[in-house]
Amino acid sequence: MNYRRSYDMDQQRSGDTFTRYNPLVNFVFFIGAILFGMFFVHPVFLIIALTASISYYISIKKGKSIKLLFILIPMFIFLSVINPFFNTYGETILFVYWGRAYTLEALFYGMSTAAMFASIIIWFSCYNAVMTSDKFLYIFGKMIPSLSLVFTMTLRLVPNFQKKITQIILARKCIGKSGQAKTKREQAEDGLVIVSSLTSWALESAVITADSMKSRGYGSGLRTNFSIYRFDRADRILLMIMLILCAGILYCALNGATQASYTPIFNITSINQPKTLMTSVMYFILLMIPTTLNIKEEIVWRILRSKI
Repeated sequence: MNYRRSYDMDQQRSGDTFTRYNPLVNFVFFIGAILFGMFFVHPVFLIIALTASISYYISIKKGKSIKLLFILIPMFIFLSVINPFFNTYGETILFVYWGRAYTLEALFYGMSTAAMFASIIIWFSCYNAVMTSDKFLYIFGKMIPSLSLVFTMTLRLVPNFQKKITQIILARKCIGKSGQAKTKREQAEDGLVIVSSLTSWALESAVITADSMKSRGYGSGLRTNFSIYRFDRADRILLMIMLILCAGILYCALNGATQASYTPIFNITSINQPKTLMTSVMYFILLMIPTTLNIKEEIVWRILRSKI
């Protein structure tokens, strides 16, 4: 009996905790994380953004997260090292090549840009895992229904095209037209055939979708809405906390708490200043909300499992 209860609990537990909150809460968090991450180049805030984004991505993807992280490491190194070759501003010269100075300030500027770029990529990866098309329609379906529908359909094009290309290639392999061990011209012809088949499928699918929507009366009258999402007390509390944190971070940032520049000289606001320290604490709390919820869920889950 205990094994059965354990299996049922395992079946009910899936996904990460933050995903189960209202889509509006998810969307507000990612908007704040991505926008702040795009403008904050202060080293402390970059470290916070990288730490929070990596920890949340690992909590979502588990072992699958290693692939993306291993791709970002060489990208970070490349962007950091290559920047001083194009940006020669700085007072601390590390070495000179072809009459151009390779400066420490430009190197740190490249590192900050690479860290910002890496954190944004990870946040967008988390966004794609959490914000599904039905959540996007739930948020914007009532305000801009037509645009929401077009945007959702556009987002589906890339994965659908990838699946269809795989199907076409496998079907051609079955009839002996795989495109391998042939001349470049024959391979190009095979590629054009695949593109032609994909285009025909896309046009046919668009016609079928339009006829289906027309037969169901789309656009003929007032629309009704149905949603499986509810905005309960936990959603209101978490949304209020995030909005307060975002407002506090924005206010402090506008007053110079996150100011940082690397070239031609270092001009970075000290973390010892109360305003900068308070902003960094609020920024850390905001970005660590999803990971904290997942950790809390995991702890509660292990406690419940131990009592079975």
